[in-house]
Amino acid sequence: MKTSIHPNYNDVQIICSCGNTFKTRSTIDKKELHLDVCSSCHPFYTGKQKIMDSAGRVEKFKSRYASFKR
Repeated sequence: MKTSIHPNYNDVQIICSCGNTFKTRSTIDKKELHLDVCSSCHPFYTGKQKIMDSAGRVEKFKSRYASFKR
């Protein structure tokens, strides 16, 4: 492996807007990285995800195909 062509691999403190912090390693030159969303507060990971049904498309689909037999 060639020397001096690879980026430095530094310790980085990740800070989320929810207050969660953890330490990882990265090639960025900063000591801290501020995030808006992490796995502790993201709706997909917390189970609080909402499914948006715009204009009743699910109901329209169900009513259209309700008469078909399986």
